[in-house]
Parts: sequence; structure tokens; C-alpha cells
Amino acid sequence: MSDEDKLTVEDQMIEEEFQGLLNDYLNSNHRRKVDIITRAFNMAKEAHKGARRRSGEPYIIHPLSVARIVSREMGLGSTSISASLLHDVVEDTDYTVEDIRALFGDKIAQIVDGLTKISSGMFGENVSAQAENFRKLLLTMSDDIRVILIKIADRLHNMRTLSSMAPTKQFKITGETLYIYAPLAHRLGLFAIKTELEELCFKYEHPEAFADLTRKIEETAPERNKVYEHFAVPVVRALDKMDITYEMRARVKSVYSIWNKMQTKGIEFGEVYDLFAVRIIFEVFPGMDEKKQCWDIYSAITDIYKLRPDRIRDWVSHPKANGYQALHLTVMGPDGKWIEIQIRSRRMDDIAEKGFAAHWKYKENRIEEDNELDKWLKTIQEILSNPNPNAIDFLDTVKMNLFSSEIFVFTPKGEIKTLPQGATALDFAYTIHTRIGDHCLGAKVNHTLVPLSQQLRSGYQIEILTSQSVNPQPEWLNFVTTAKARTKIEASLRRQRRRIAEIGKNMLEELFNKEPIDNTLFNKILHAYKAENKEDLYFLIGNNDITLPASKNAFFKIREEPEKQDNLFVRYMKQAMNAIKKPSSDQRGMKKDVEPPTLRPEQEKFSVNRKEVFQLTEVKFRKNFIVPACCNPLPGDDVFGYVTEKEEVEVHKRSCQTGLKLKSSFGDRIIAVAWGDYRQYSFLASIAFTGIDRIGILGSILAKLAEDVVVNIQSVNVSSKDGIFEGIFNLHVHSAEEVNQLCAKIAKVDGVSTVHRSPL
Repeated sequence: MSDEDKLTVEDQMIEEEFQGLLNDYLNSNHRRKVDIITRAFNMAKEAHKGARRRSGEPYIIHPLSVARIVSREMGLGSTSISASLLHDVVEDTDYTVEDIRALFGDKIAQIVDGLTKISSGMFGENVSAQAENFRKLLLTMSDDIRVILIKIADRLHNMRTLSSMAPTKQFKITGETLYIYAPLAHRLGLFAIKTELEELCFKYEHPEAFADLTRKIEETAPERNKVYEHFAVPVVRALDKMDITYEMRARVKSVYSIWNKMQTKGIEFGEVYDLFAVRIIFEVFPGMDEKKQCWDIYSAITDIYKLRPDRIRDWVSHPKANGYQALHLTVMGPDGKWIEIQIRSRRMDDIAEKGFAAHWKYKENRIEEDNELDKWLKTIQEILSNPNPNAIDFLDTVKMNLFSSEIFVFTPKGEIKTLPQGATALDFAYTIHTRIGDHCLGAKVNHTLVPLSQQLRSGYQIEILTSQSVNPQPEWLNFVTTAKARTKIEASLRRQRRRIAEIGKNMLEELFNKEPIDNTLFNKILHAYKAENKEDLYFLIGNNDITLPASKNAFFKIREEPEKQDNLFVRYMKQAMNAIKKPSSDQRGMKKDVEPPTLRPEQEKFSVNRKEVFQLTEVKFRKNFIVPACCNPLPGDDVFGYVTEKEEVEVHKRSCQTGLKLKSSFGDRIIAVAWGDYRQYSFLASIAFTGIDRIGILGSILAKLAEDVVVNIQSVNVSSKDGIFEGIFNLHVHSAEEVNQLCAKIAKVDGVSTVHRSPL
């Protein structure tokens, strides 16, 4: 195909994609503003002319695809569609935000500006540009929610086309997606998009596990269909008698959620009992309360099947913070299997799939639907009004506010408050008012006195006790879970520290009769009191952690004395030499009379080419990588590398939460790595097992482990209660496959019920 023919085909493809976008828009309920969408498309097409994506397709396909997601999958209108088409124009071309404003008005310009990334050169090398970009995104979002909706659409299309990216880029993008964008999509009620984002991340992060679970789900489909058919027959008969219009279908859990459940609970695929749920979506009778209809259907089903009382979830009366409404129940089906049922109206289903964007369709009749969104945005604004100076900590604070599991609690007057699962009495206090939180002394839960750290449960009624003499304490940060509480406590602690430091400064100045202190003497004082800087010294003095001498003459003696301690450089060199001379954990098995060779610093450095796959090797009991304690990866695990500031390579599991934060904050330091073969260096692993207790079962397990190879067990912890035993082996291995083989051996012992690799 000639270049000219190729261009003709591409132009046709672009035109077809644009016509598809217009058709999506014209099939919606929005006003027909085709003109502004066409103008935005023409400008974007001209601006991106000649540019191509890494996949080779014309770049304009990307903004077109984002605009189609915004229109078709989110249900947004012409302003959002136009901004989607233009979202990369300012970042990638010579056009400015002012150009956009002149041609399309303030609103579209404001959204495009919020979507434009910040150049990493604006920040210091120790500052995460990713976190700063997200801060800017939130600042704009607090004024217009469409900014974040378009950004999520942009991220969804990037994930759909991620295969053309290099592995390091894939790690960065999937990390950001799982850490921020999927929780954001959930928080905004975009369930379908959130699910797809998680699925795509899982596919790229764990391709083998993804393929294996997908195959198992397909293989078990006939059995699930049989269970559903047996369950459905009497339910259909009962619902038809009620003369309602409905649809009923089985919905299989997403591959990611199944895998996540297996990981968190340490179970196998066959032990996941709730692989699918039955969803009943009904049309509301004219003039009838949809809430009552939900409960009527609930009654019809529970007349047929036995209910599991602890699994009722009433989100019809009290919607989730993301607007989700449905009635969930779990019943015992005719095949002896638990079946979850979700009952929702057509309106509820629309909102569940499209989130807050769908609320706008219904807000004429139900204005209160936007209240929860408004509350969340207000919380975000509060965080932004008093941000943490550290961008990464700020990102974590916002992340805390993207909770998925919620509880409902009551004030003394019966008002309902929504909190994240795991929230404490102190979180509740800050939910009521910042001043109440700051002076919180204790709490009463259901009229019983409890500490501030008391975790709350749905249905609790809480009364907060306050005292003006109480102020926020640093230890409060150890048990608060909400972003608002953490932000307010940190702000109060900073104010307290500044006040105490000011007192300390005045005390030191009074000691010197307000005469200036020269830098040499001041540095000597800092060194004498082991203070990091002036502010730290002032705080220590003001907080009475340092007792000043009666006279300033004592400090002048310090100045006259020769330096008795090594300066910082000398101390650093000594520590470095000691670290080299000290045997590592890998060398402690060597004979004492054999001194490990002293390596020069340049010999210890390993070259890291971030564009290539880094080979994880071992040479003479030394490895060129670090195994962090957060996730304890083993050779064979799906991993990635993180290059530290010291140019050392940390290896993290792709599922590691710490690693997830690194990928979302320091994407430029993420590298692809490959395991080598390890025979000298061993890794610590843990195996957990349970079963029916009998005399000699531990001996049987140990004998089975030692059948073929010598197993290096570090520790054994076994307990037994009421005929059931639980045990954990901590042992040294060379690979994840070796752990799997050991688990398979233990599983063969008579009486063992479950065995799996466990986190350390």
C-alpha cells in the first residue's frame, strides 16, 4: 500500500470514528450542540496532524476514543465531549489555554487546563511530578467534576491500548491506575469503568494468573449455569405473578475481584463460593415507591429460599457515598450453594453503572441525589485548603478518602453519618466538626465509655465528649482513617509546633540578651543538643526537652573547645567502612577466621540501565538487588524494580501496596527486571497450614518435607484448639516454585485441610 493510499484509509477511519461519536451524542438526551463538537474535532485534528501514537495509529484517534467513552459510557454532554477532543492540544502542540478560551469559552478552557499535565521540570528532583499533577487535577476538579471524569476516560483508553507500551511504562501506568484512578472511578460510582480498569491492570501485571483464572471461570460456566437455572425457575414464577416488568441475569465476579479475594483470604479458586451474583432489575410502577417495590421482591424471594441474615445490605434506604443504591441479600439455593441477589430499579442500575454522571439524568425529580457528591467534593476542598507540604503524603491523604467499604452510624440525635470501614470514634468526631475533633476527650458508643481509638460498626450511636484543655496529639495519627481527620490533626500539630518553637526561640534569645548568635556558635549548639536545624532546636527548648544553662557563657566554652566528636563527613566514612566490614546475613555462616573482602565503593555499585530489563543476579553470596520486607518477593514471583536514590534496585511484587505507591508516585524510577537462578543466596518464605489434629501430625509433616531434600526451616509455630490445628513454617528457599512444591507435599499428609504460602 502506497503512502497516499494509507493516508486515504486513515482519513476514512478517522471520519468513521467521528461519525460514531456524533451518533453516540445524538442518541443521548442532551441538547443538540453538534457545531461546537465539530469545531473541537477539526481543531484537534489539525493540531495533532502528522502525530502518531506508539501503536502507529494517528494520534487523533486517542482524543476521539476518549470523547466516545465520555459520551457513550458516561453519558456526558457537548462541553465534556469538546474538552475531551481538545484535552491534549495544549500539552502536545503550540496552542495555549488562552487560544482554547478565545475559540470555545471559559468553561471548556478551564477543563482543558485542569487536564493539562505539569512539566516535571517545575519541581525539584525529589518531588513527584505525578503527585503534583494529581494535586492540580483535584484543584480543578473541586470546581468542575467533569475534569476528573474526562481524566478517567483518558486513563481507560490508555489502558485499553497499553500493549504498545514498554514494560516500564506499563508498570507506571498500571500502578497509577490501581492506586488512584480505579478508586476514583469507584468513588464516583463508575462501576463498569472501575471494573474494566482493574481487569486490564491485572491482565498486564499478572498475565499468567489472569489467563489461568479466565480459563477456570470458563470451565466452571456449565456448573454455574445449572445452579442459576435451578434457582431461577421458582423466582421467575413468583415475580411473574407480581405482574412487574423486570430482567434477571447472573453476573460473574470480575477476574480481578476473584484473584484479590484469593490473595487476601489465602484461599484457592474452588473455595470462592460467591463466584456469581443474580441481579434483578425492575421497572418502577407509575406512582409507586421504588423502595417499596425492592422490598416486595425481597419478600417474594425469601418466601422461596432461606435467608442468610448476616448478609443483608440495605443500600436502598441509605445509599453508598458514591450514590450506589440496591438491596443485597444472600440465600441458600436449591443446590446447597449460597447465592447473592442484587435488587435494583432501572434508575438504580443506570446510576450503578455510570455513576454520578447518570445522576444528572434524574436530578430534576430527585435533587437530593447529588448531596453525597457535594459532601465528598467539600471534603476534597478542605484537604486542598490545608495541603501537606509533601506531595506524596498529600496523595496518600486523598487516597485515604477514596474508601470503598462503608458503615452507617448515628449521632445522639439520630442523624446518620457515613464513614469508611475501620473508622474510629475520633474520625467520627472530626466528621461532626473540626473543633469537636480537636478537643475530643473520649466517646460513648451505645452509652458506654470507649477510647478515641475505638473502631466503629454500622448501627452504633456515638456521643463525643470534649474538653477545651485537650488538643490533638501525634499518636492520634496512628488510628485515624479518614482523610479529613488526618489533615486536620496534622495542621493542628504543625500550628502547635510553631507556637512551641516560637517560645523556645524567645527563651534562647533572652539567654543571649537578644544579641545575635554567630553561625559558628549556633552550629556548635545544634551539634551539642543533636538538633537537625534551628526550628528543631527552638522546638526542643520550648517543649522542655532541652534545659538551657543558667548563663550564655556555657555556650562560649563550647566554641573554645576543640571538636571532640567527628564531624559529619568523618562519621559517615566510619559508618560506611563498618558497613563494609560487617558480615551480612548471607555471610554469617562463613568461618570466623575468614575475613570477607573489603570492597571499594565503586565495586559495590551496579550499573542500572532504566531502558533495558535489569537482570537480578548473585555473585559470591552477593546480590545486585534489595528484597524489601513489605512484600518479600521470591524468584518466580511477578515483580518489578524500583531504583532508589542511591541507585540500588529494590524488587517488589507487582501486587505490593508499597510498590503500588512507588509506581504511582515515582514512575520514572520503575524498571523491568528478570529473575536469575539462585543457588547460593536463599530467601525467607512462610507456609501456613490447617487441619484436623491428631497425635504425631507435625512429625508426619516434617517427615514428608524431608523425603527428597534437606529443608532449611528457620522456625515452626503450631497451635491446636478443639481438635483443629494451625501452623506456620518460616523457611529458607530459592524460589516460589520450591514453596509450591513444599505446599504440595504438606497437602498430601493425612489430616491437613489447607496449605498455602503466607506473608511474613
